[in-house]
Amino acid sequence: MPLTRSVSVTSLSGLDEWDEEFDLEDAVLFEIAWEVANKVGGIYTVIQTKARLTSEEWGENYFLVGPYTESNVRTQVELIEPTNGVLRRTIDKMNASGCKVYFGRWLIEGSPYVVLIDVGFTAWSLDRWKSELWESCAIGVPWFDREANDAVLFGFLTAWLLGEFAAQCDEPPCILAHFHEWLAGLGLVLCRNRRLPVATIFTTHATLLGRYLCAGNVDFYNNLSQFNVDKEAGDRQIYHRYCIERAAAHCTHVFTTVSQITAIEAEHLLKRKPDLVTPNGLNVKKFSAMHEFQNLHAQSKARIQEFVRGHFYGHLDFNLDKCLFFFIAGRYEFCNKGADIFLEALARLNYLLRVNHSEVTVVAFFIMPARTNNFNVETLKGQAVRKQLWDTAHAVKEKFGKKLYESLLVGQLPDVSKMLDKEDFTMMKRAIFSTQRHSQPPVCTHNMLEDSSDPILTCIRRIGLFNGSADRVKVIFHPEFLSSTSPLLPMDYEEFVRGCHLGVFPSYYEPWGYTPAECTVMGIPSVSTNLSGFGCFMEEHIADPSAYGIYILDRRFRSIDESCHQLTSFLFQFCQQSRRQRIIQRNRTERLSDLLDWRYLGRYYISARHMALAKAFPDTYCYEPQEPPSTQGFRYPRPASVPPSPALSRHSSPHHSEAEDEDDERYDEDLEAEKDRQNIRQPFSLCQITATHRADCSRRI
Repeated sequence: MPLTRSVSVTSLSGLDEWDEEFDLEDAVLFEIAWEVANKVGGIYTVIQTKARLTSEEWGENYFLVGPYTESNVRTQVELIEPTNGVLRRTIDKMNASGCKVYFGRWLIEGSPYVVLIDVGFTAWSLDRWKSELWESCAIGVPWFDREANDAVLFGFLTAWLLGEFAAQCDEPPCILAHFHEWLAGLGLVLCRNRRLPVATIFTTHATLLGRYLCAGNVDFYNNLSQFNVDKEAGDRQIYHRYCIERAAAHCTHVFTTVSQITAIEAEHLLKRKPDLVTPNGLNVKKFSAMHEFQNLHAQSKARIQEFVRGHFYGHLDFNLDKCLFFFIAGRYEFCNKGADIFLEALARLNYLLRVNHSEVTVVAFFIMPARTNNFNVETLKGQAVRKQLWDTAHAVKEKFGKKLYESLLVGQLPDVSKMLDKEDFTMMKRAIFSTQRHSQPPVCTHNMLEDSSDPILTCIRRIGLFNGSADRVKVIFHPEFLSSTSPLLPMDYEEFVRGCHLGVFPSYYEPWGYTPAECTVMGIPSVSTNLSGFGCFMEEHIADPSAYGIYILDRRFRSIDESCHQLTSFLFQFCQQSRRQRIIQRNRTERLSDLLDWRYLGRYYISARHMALAKAFPDTYCYEPQEPPSTQGFRYPRPASVPPSPALSRHSSPHHSEAEDEDDERYDEDLEAEKDRQNIRQPFSLCQITATHRADCSRRI
């Protein structure tokens, strides 16, 4: 089925150019999600990064609603008294009725207000609310599904909150509630069922059934129209969850998804075509000088190299200056996230590097949280040995420097043979002996609870990547989120990404894909697929994505083996690049960050909110759709300067020649960046929504 285009991003520029006016003085926005101040997955990043822009738009009338989790509140939220009088009365009324509702500021950019509801405190109402859900909506929730039970509690409490807020208002309010994902969707269904005066938006970041079907190794995208959705959901024991998600999609005033490919998925699985596609963005911080982010890359890379020195102690027989760091990160879904095809491609890359006698060594990191019980002792020992060697070298350096200083003070050249005594040599020999190792460097940094059945470790055993001295590809599986307080790899995720050379995300199911987007913003090339929202977005807006460090893997129209061969080709091609070519490519990748800035992409959330208000309150707001002009969008052309790919930039002469020098001189970073900026054209307005009262609309008519 072809990926036809509906409402999507076409052209992007600053919000200052957008002349839509909308009176939000009397409107209140509640944004409701299970991941408000509660990191579980990618939705947390969406809400956290978008909060600043939304706060600037709505000011004191913007409230985030999420679950109360004490451990998160202690570190992320400042609890305060409600500043809004109506909301204060609402929270007091709910607390007096047996709930526990907290109010505070989320300590992130924008400092938005948060309303946090303790779902566990009202668990005594679960059976009664389940009965009400069955009687009113014919949705039954089994007792053993804890996540669905939380969704029921959270849904009824958010509907209670919105209903009580409307009741406490002195005048009829214009309330807008934006619900994210099925875990919050039940609150939307209840709002419509109770006919509350609330305009609603439902955003699905991934469909439940889609995620389960893809995990089951089915040809998902080529059979979307053929699935019996009720049967498939029932077979996987998620029919009740699917019913909540589908009911929310059908009840809402405005239904949105995060990418074009998810819109097609939602249309077939949830049986409603999304009204808007709202791509996810990031808060992009531009550097005043181009070289600044390159310096950050060098600093972070040095810290990763220190970890590698310790991890491979005793087997450090490769040149770290010719070592490339690849990584994959995200939820531990072995097939959905493409870890299976990445490992197979690494095995093939290892063969290619060996037979071509390449001096390049690749260290591939797998950052995917799994069940562990502690750090691997051998891994910790490696870092301890590295630190001991550093301390020994530093101590010898201090003694050597002191003797050299004293010799120069008396005007004599030092006798090198006397600069180091027997004690120094003994100390250095002991340090060298401590680096001896009779086993291979470990593949996994932790002790896995299910080592024998773990998908990544099982695949590594099959392909034989055991970090041997002959291997040009080394693998490190880090089954834990990165943290700057870790005794093993003390780096946070952002710092780690900056230090790597390539992010590899060959996902089969990826509705958007924040990991490659974060790489792009930090100037790190990445591999994505034409089945991810990010990959489709970049293919739509860049004439030659690979020239800008965005490699798009075809997983839709190729077999697994063909896709794996293509990925291997991408990786081998990247390994052939010179250091200068990688620097040029990182500069180009970083320039694409403007495409992913919330200042641009936030307008689609703004349009969705305006559309919902106009549909729910037609007497107050007017909605006038406008057709886009004939000239749509923009595409970054292929750079006119030196191609970054060695396959395209290789000369016929095998030796260095003057032609290569002339080719190098063609690259002008500032000139190329200016040309890219000129390729961004003015956007059309998705919909002209004028915020006026009905009288203003009548005057125009």
